[in-house]
Amino acid sequence: MATVDRFIQRKSKQLAFYVRGFLQNQITYSELDLFFWDTMEEWTQIKSGKQTPYERIEQVFWHVLHQVHYWPQKTLLEDEYLREELEMCLTFLEGKSEYLLPIDCIGIRP
Repeated sequence: MATVDRFIQRKSKQLAFYVRGFLQNQITYSELDLFFWDTMEEWTQIKSGKQTPYERIEQVFWHVLHQVHYWPQKTLLEDEYLREELEMCLTFLEGKSEYLLPIDCIGIRP
């Protein structure tokens, strides 16, 4: 049975891969959007742990997922502040920066 923790651990690495690929023009926006919808569908299959407290990585995960779905393609590519924020979040999701916590990146479960 999939749990929230296992879901977030697995999907956070994938999210970082897709968003970073998109920001580097290696993945199309349509692929990123498809990843978003696939992730939402997979989330509906999670049966246990949805009432557990959030871990920091989960908050950052949901924040990034929301950002890439909320902002249009042009904004994601051209807004320097947004790109900086996403980069900091992606680095955290990839486990490359435990000390650089994205303070304002607090997402919630759908």
